Amino acid sequence: MKRYSKLTPQGSRDLLFEECDDRRRVETVVSTLFKEKNYRKVMTPTIEFFDVFESDNLGIEPEEMYKLSDNQGRTTVLRPDNTAPIARLVATRLSKEDLPVRLYYNQNVYVRNKQLAGRTDEIEQSGIELIGDGSMDADIEVISMANEALKRNEVNSYKIELCHAGFFNTILDRLNVSASQKADICSFIEGKNYSALGDLLDKTGDSREAQIIKKLPRLFGGVDVIDEAKALYNDDEVNKALDYLKEIYERLCELGFGNDILIDLGLVNRSNYYTGVIFRGYAQGSGVTIISGGRYDNLVGEFGMNAPAVGFGVNVNALCDVMREEINVDRPLRIALTKGRLEKSSVSLFKTMGLDTAELENKGRRLILPVGDYEAVLSKAPDVITYVEHGVCDIGVVGKDTIAEHGNSFYEVIDLDIGKCRFALACPKGTDFFSGYKRKTVASKYPKVAKEYFKSKGMDVDIIKIEGSVELAPLLGLADGIVDIVETGSTLKENGLEVVDTIMPISARVIVNMASMKLRKDEIEQFLNDLELASKV
Repeated sequence: MKRYSKLTPQGSRDLLFEECDDRRRVETVVSTLFKEKNYRKVMTPTIEFFDVFESDNLGIEPEEMYKLSDNQGRTTVLRPDNTAPIARLVATRLSKEDLPVRLYYNQNVYVRNKQLAGRTDEIEQSGIELIGDGSMDADIEVISMANEALKRNEVNSYKIELCHAGFFNTILDRLNVSASQKADICSFIEGKNYSALGDLLDKTGDSREAQIIKKLPRLFGGVDVIDEAKALYNDDEVNKALDYLKEIYERLCELGFGNDILIDLGLVNRSNYYTGVIFRGYAQGSGVTIISGGRYDNLVGEFGMNAPAVGFGVNVNALCDVMREEINVDRPLRIALTKGRLEKSSVSLFKTMGLDTAELENKGRRLILPVGDYEAVLSKAPDVITYVEHGVCDIGVVGKDTIAEHGNSFYEVIDLDIGKCRFALACPKGTDFFSGYKRKTVASKYPKVAKEYFKSKGMDVDIIKIEGSVELAPLLGLADGIVDIVETGSTLKENGLEVVDTIMPISARVIVNMASMKLRKDEIEQFLNDLELASKV
């Protein structure tokens, strides 16, 4: 028997019995809804040409795709997205159809998941595309169906957040920054990374655009955030997008969806892809979006047929996970703390907040403990991220080093300015790491950080992962240098090493589960405000 014949490849899994039944139940429920609204089913090939997804507007990186080649040597991929193939289908096979066309699908997408996060690379999606109708009525129809899809699947604790691509894109286009800075700004807003966003924008000057962009990560909640945004940036073009968004919100409220809808003006991811309204759905207990969609009026045109379009997809995998779990929405906010020095610093901050930390200070071997009205969970740093991503903890306190190496899907909201140190490149004293033609070897506990650093330098290096005392590697001749955390530099000095470049500063950060941020907004914002004030005392 061959070595791997009893295993499934990483990122894939077998489904058995109840899991199969759950998937088909969701598919049946949403398909019934789609057919009731006169949507017709289509299926696109699992294997598509790479060119279909090569557009920068799609936001899919080439390394995220499963690549193959056909019998003529042309590059093909396992379908990483459903919308682009359907846009291709409409522009070719259905180009003679009267518009609008209403289509739905139930089929898988394949996207490489680089993190070992318990998620598969094969994701089943059910969704719709309404192509050829650029009206608000079409937007309302699609968002209403997304909401109804969750209700019919009896998802009780969820929110759908709305934004408008025109609002952010208009402001960003007026900001005098480079393309790479624009990408960083989008990333920081999307991750609600207040401090990093502020630091970057401070370097661009004190423009109106910079001032409102700083506020975007916090501009989410009820319809009042639209009026707040107008007060911050009164502009005809921006107001047009905000007025459109407000009217959609009001019409959805009239349809009875008011309790399920939020406005989030920091929803900016894939802004080149979307041209109008954007929306996402979150459910308690999930670390990923269960619904995503919006208006994309330019995509069909890339295949030779100009037509406005709007649609959404349901992540069936995530939806089944949410439905299968018994979520206790009334439990206290759960905060994951990194054991050790950050734990002690966190306890000190909690005391400053006025919380009762007695049991946390006398924990014995217990790992889950009350702290005031909250629950504290003690774990190793990488596990803090895992627990927050999966939604079993709402908030986490973890070092930026761990985020840089292991981070994935969460909001990075506060820099606590404690646990300060830095990532640095060090090598034996008196050597010039950057000289010569010899390919360098670098040892590190943080291979991802090291890889990204040398990529930014345009250098090819060999990286060796070390779990213990990384300083040994150059002393034993295994490596030319190391990438590691440096606090005082005394350990380096005692071992004949010196810092040759600082990579990035490190401090403790507060991270928040994305669904929890939407569903428990008031509780979490109160905790974050109190914690931020305590950190500045």
